[in-house]
Amino acid sequence: FGDGARTYSGTEPELVNRTKRRPLFAGMPRQARFIVPDIALHVIQRGHNRNACFKDDTDRMVYLATVADLLRNGGCALHAYCLMTNHVHMLLTPATPHACSTLMRNLGQRYAQYFNRRHDRTGSLWEGRYRSCLVDSASYVLACYRYVERNPVRAGMVPSAAAYRWSSYQGNAGCAVNRMLTPHAEYLALGNDEHPRWPAYQQMLDAADEPGFLTAIRDATNGGLALVDDALKAKLQTDTGRLLEHKKPGPPPASEAANLDLLSAELGF
Repeated sequence: FGDGARTYSGTEPELVNRTKRRPLFAGMPRQARFIVPDIALHVIQRGHNRNACFKDDTDRMVYLATVADLLRNGGCALHAYCLMTNHVHMLLTPATPHACSTLMRNLGQRYAQYFNRRHDRTGSLWEGRYRSCLVDSASYVLACYRYVERNPVRAGMVPSAAAYRWSSYQGNAGCAVNRMLTPHAEYLALGNDEHPRWPAYQQMLDAADEPGFLTAIRDATNGGLALVDDALKAKLQTDTGRLLEHKKPGPPPASEAANLDLLSAELGF
């Protein structure tokens, strides 16, 4: 990967329509994640109801050990990560369409079993589906490195990314060896070797966040969209028929409006 080559290759009743006896929202299927092999993904996994998924450093070490073990199976290259109190950020590149989903599913299940057993709890640990967005081109990939590793700074937990132990910063900045990490081609392009690359990376992480990018990456990740250059975005949209940016506000589709009418009638509005 380092040469930069890519190939594109409970308890409440269910709301139903009493006439047809089917779920009112059956016409609004959950949108599949957009994943393209060999293009990086920004991934977020949150704790259920925003509750803590790490209670101490032992939990964090077990989580990272599980990540390292699963990465040995191949399928994904991890570029950056950050463990926050109630969520996790990762920047990774999948080699196949299902590699990221397999990694996140196995990671979530194994860590949840450990966490529930250790802390004598039951029930869901995670919010549900992880969220992700495509990230490509130099500006977006490197900005995503910054976004991931500067999370503790924005949260007011530490004065700098270097002061936070539970992220990939030390490895990417050349302060420590982190064998879980695979450098992205855009990271490698920061310098011909480690000597110019590490200071350049440190300087990049010390720079202030750009508000516009913070909004863009949050919107893209929450919406399953893409942070890619216009040419690649156009190609992906043409090849897949899927919109990779937000539509302008407008009236709801006819099928959605019909579902809302059924819901209003069901609830007596």
